Amino acid sequence: YETDGVVIKVNDLHQQEELGFTAKAPRWAIAYKFKAEQVTTTLNSITYQVGRTGAITPVANLEPVQLAGTIVKRASLHNADQIEKLDVRLGDHVFVEKGGEIIPKIIGVAQRGPALHPVAYITHCPECQTELIRKEGEAQHYCPNYYGCPPQIIGRIEHYISRKAMDIEGLGGETVALLYTHGLVQDYADLYELTVDQVIQLDRMAQKSSENLVNGIEKSKEIPFERVLFALGIRYVGETVAKKLARHYKSIEALQNASVLDLMLVDEIGERIAQSVIEFFDNANNQRILQRLKEYGVQFAVVEQFNPNATQKLVGKTFVVSGVFEKFNRDELKQSIEDNGGKVGSSISAKTDYVIAGANMGPAKLEKSKQLGVPIISEDEYLTLLHEN
Repeated sequence: YETDGVVIKVNDLHQQEELGFTAKAPRWAIAYKFKAEQVTTTLNSITYQVGRTGAITPVANLEPVQLAGTIVKRASLHNADQIEKLDVRLGDHVFVEKGGEIIPKIIGVAQRGPALHPVAYITHCPECQTELIRKEGEAQHYCPNYYGCPPQIIGRIEHYISRKAMDIEGLGGETVALLYTHGLVQDYADLYELTVDQVIQLDRMAQKSSENLVNGIEKSKEIPFERVLFALGIRYVGETVAKKLARHYKSIEALQNASVLDLMLVDEIGERIAQSVIEFFDNANNQRILQRLKEYGVQFAVVEQFNPNATQKLVGKTFVVSGVFEKFNRDELKQSIEDNGGKVGSSISAKTDYVIAGANMGPAKLEKSKQLGVPIISEDEYLTLLHEN
């Protein structure tokens, strides 16, 4: 059997829970990869792709070659600097391997081909012919035609409907492209005006699939604000940042009215993200789209779940939860802290007010608590703290 390495996992569910997850991966597992297989093939041509943010990605078109279980025909060249660094030219024999055993990439020139001159990077967008820009300090070239370049428009709609964003059932990338080319959508707000009669005219769309698509779009109005904020496609605002902004500002209006300084005071929000958020809301076209989405009933505010027992007793206090508990599960305990105005931290620092410890508390957290002099309390002591006058 072809294998690409080994994954080593912590073999205890309580410890896995203690270690937790980042936004993209578990902290309780790590992959060890074998050294990547390497082959040589010919670079036939370079084409250029346009992403939803306007970023231009050069793609190497290769003479097909067998590599790590698949036939490889294309590989990313990343940006102009990478092409210059590798000094790859058309017709060269190049070394190719799969990064992480998944993504094909060129790592060097094996033998120089007939080309006398280096590759001249394109100066205009391959899709809309707009002159490209490259901001100081950035590796990528961009097409600035944000609202008129087809791949950018289609890419933004595809991002909006994606599983971690609005998760619209029955609508995929190919259908989005069809909707755009048939003039039915120009932005993601247009989705909410689609009818079954319009959709059924598209290739491969029958009555049932058309109804499912329109119903899926209608159901997306129930998606919570934090995912809507991610779906808008604001540059540098991924899932985690969208969640932090949604929880801090509670509504799109409050977020729109925030200054760069206000935004930078939010936990883990830096100047680059803050500036990007301001630019997004300053754009008249974005304002128009947002207004339409509001009118269609998309969720632009956090829907607070009413908790009759909620208080403000823990405002200004930061807690770290560690171990296994009897009266709560960990998620319930964290929710209780937040319901009463407290903040839950993932790691212990000088800003931590209390560590709530259960059975099998992590030894590293125990040591760090003692080192920093952070009080360690039990779940019973937490309940006492909560019910004190």
